[in-house]
Amino acid sequence: MDGRQRVILGIDPGTMILGYGVILADRRKVHYVDMGVLDLRGEKDHFAKLNTIFTEVGGIIERYMPDDVAVEAPFYGKNAQVMLKLGRAQGAAIAAAIAHGLPIFEYAPRKVKMAVTGQGSASKEQVALILSRTLGTELRPEHLDASDALAIAMCHFCQLVNPLSDTESSTDWKKFIKAHPDRIR
Repeated sequence: MDGRQRVILGIDPGTMILGYGVILADRRKVHYVDMGVLDLRGEKDHFAKLNTIFTEVGGIIERYMPDDVAVEAPFYGKNAQVMLKLGRAQGAAIAAAIAHGLPIFEYAPRKVKMAVTGQGSASKEQVALILSRTLGTELRPEHLDASDALAIAMCHFCQLVNPLSDTESSTDWKKFIKAHPDRIR
């Protein structure tokens, strides 16, 4: 990451509740900017929900002018219909970022938890607690979708300041050496 400040928008996609979190990063310091949710539970038409996601995420982008958008990747679940709907919600958010010409980065839920807490199996509450302390702001339990989005933004920040922070790269020396032979003497 260069010396200038970066605004990072994190998005936790969902078809019922979509969380977003905004941080301001400069070198190695991160500042809380905002977080919130789009409550889509009142909308019954799935395609109308996607339109709302596209429109509202576009509005958040216009309000905060992020440099990067980080989105949580859908995870494999037992219910294919749920995964398909989550993928569509993620796609609507990504389309809003693309429409604004922003770079998009995708992170698996386990990687996000690992970046924030050091444990890939951390609970939402643990993630919120660590973020609350790190960012110096109160994150209440009712804001877990928004704090997940902040965690996604923080994960992206960690990747920017330490691109070797990938779990595989940092724990598997054989893969690191193979990927970076020029760094070995």
